[in-house]
Amino acid sequence: MTRALILGGTSDASQLAAEIARAGLEAVYSYGGRTRAPADQPLATRIGGFGGVSGLADYIRREGITHVIDATHPFAAEMSRNAVEACKETGTPLIALERPPWAKARGDNWIEAADVNAAVAALPDLPAKVFLAIGRQHIAPFAMKPRHAYTLRFVDPPEAPLPFEADVIVSRGPFTLDGELEMLRTRGITWIVARNSGGEGARAKIDAARALGLSVIMIARPKLPERPRVESVAEVMQWLGHRTCLGA
Repeated sequence: MTRALILGGTSDASQLAAEIARAGLEAVYSYGGRTRAPADQPLATRIGGFGGVSGLADYIRREGITHVIDATHPFAAEMSRNAVEACKETGTPLIALERPPWAKARGDNWIEAADVNAAVAALPDLPAKVFLAIGRQHIAPFAMKPRHAYTLRFVDPPEAPLPFEADVIVSRGPFTLDGELEMLRTRGITWIVARNSGGEGARAKIDAARALGLSVIMIARPKLPERPRVESVAEVMQWLGHRTCLGA
């Protein structure tokens, strides 16, 4: 009997949860706990960390998990690494549902950065209006360059003081091209710092930057251990041994 664990928190994970529920498979959807009001899922749901590799391995054994799907954000490196080790320890099949990264297109003005610290270093010396589209967990290093006027966008209002003054937008995606163009123009943004998350839900800001000729500092994805990976819900369902209902 299949009992899957979805390590979620992305739109891809939600699509997979809906498909698994339609197929009548037993599964648990796990949220990392960073969003205060996570979206409802049609599956049993848990919220919070597991306690590292050993905690996740214990959960897999205790709950009788037969398959693990890592559908976390491409930058949730610690969770992805823990999943690889826990599944190896318990002998549990693992697959990653990982959206392809964005590729640079004609008209893009990208500066590639290996990590957040490299992104800070790539910002200009002269004051600029910068949109940090990187999530609240990664903004602290930008306090090293307080000369810039920063705009931040979070799903939830910040609970603690920010490490620097900023214009904070509280909004949940997906975002449209028209909406991103208006936001960037209204605030006079000249630079964007983004993580190469891939997918459609967050790419509107990249398309808007191209249309406006803005500079984008694009942070590369973290390197992860080798693991089986696919790019679609249909491929995950096939891996689970079930035909997808998508499009039916």
